[in-house]
Amino acid sequence: MTLTFEDFPPGRFGTFGPRHVTRDEILAFAAEFDPQPMHLDEQAAAKSMLAGLSGSGWHLCSLMMRMMADGFITRAASLGSPGVDEVRWLAPLRPGDDLTLDVDVLEARTSKSRPGLGIVKFKCTARNAAGQALCEMTSPILVKRREGAV
Repeated sequence: MTLTFEDFPPGRFGTFGPRHVTRDEILAFAAEFDPQPMHLDEQAAAKSMLAGLSGSGWHLCSLMMRMMADGFITRAASLGSPGVDEVRWLAPLRPGDDLTLDVDVLEARTSKSRPGLGIVKFKCTARNAAGQALCEMTSPILVKRREGAV
């Protein structure tokens, strides 16, 4: 079943995961995309304000995107996104974390200029197994409306 705009009323949409994060993938992502000491070197990371090896915030955003895709976006009549409104890194991603993703619909409105689509604003919160919020992201997604809904 394809999810359309009408399937995203404001409120809690769902929780997705868990997704286990390994030390090796944190190091691999950092080596390629964010080669800062707190993401690559355990001794340097221990001396940083993060007090230990941590995944890049961009790695965490990538994991969140994958969890969104696996959870619902690949089943939705998504037309893409005009961007991300806000990303906030709240706590470090650690090797061994098991992530879950809480997804809330903040707002859903039909497009004035294109009545065949709607704009759904999501707030996604990545949490570790202890329930600690690691990252919050707010982003709109363009979604086709159901046939006959226009």
